[in-house]
Amino acid sequence: MAKDEISHLGKIVEITPEITTVEIVSSSACSACHAKGVCGVSEDQVKLIGVPTDPYTLREPGDEVLVVLKRSMGLKAVWLSYVIPLLILMILILSLSSVTVHEVYVGLISIGAVAVYYLVIFLLRNRLARDFVFYIKDVPGK
Repeated sequence: MAKDEISHLGKIVEITPEITTVEIVSSSACSACHAKGVCGVSEDQVKLIGVPTDPYTLREPGDEVLVVLKRSMGLKAVWLSYVIPLLILMILILSLSSVTVHEVYVGLISIGAVAVYYLVIFLLRNRLARDFVFYIKDVPGK
């Protein structure tokens, strides 16, 4: 695996001419704990990722593969989903508080602005999906 890639081990669930569906099991941070069976807090999440099918590779459902995304795309996702909304929230809270707007209105306006930001992201989801393209690699050593 290259340094400029983020990869997760997964299993192919379905293959169509357009999309290969890969199942990834995302484990919580405490999945390696010896007491996870008793605790009940640890959980595994199954995620299905759609990857464009490569017609020149021979893969079948059940094959283990690496689902890879460029690290720059991962950083872009962090900026779009966490950093920019936090900046919007903080800028509005600080600027509206400095002009003596009532605290309730400052909170409502700030949260409303972040909600509008996420609505815009939701409306642009198809355009963003074209930027965030996963691809499949074979598992090394198999």
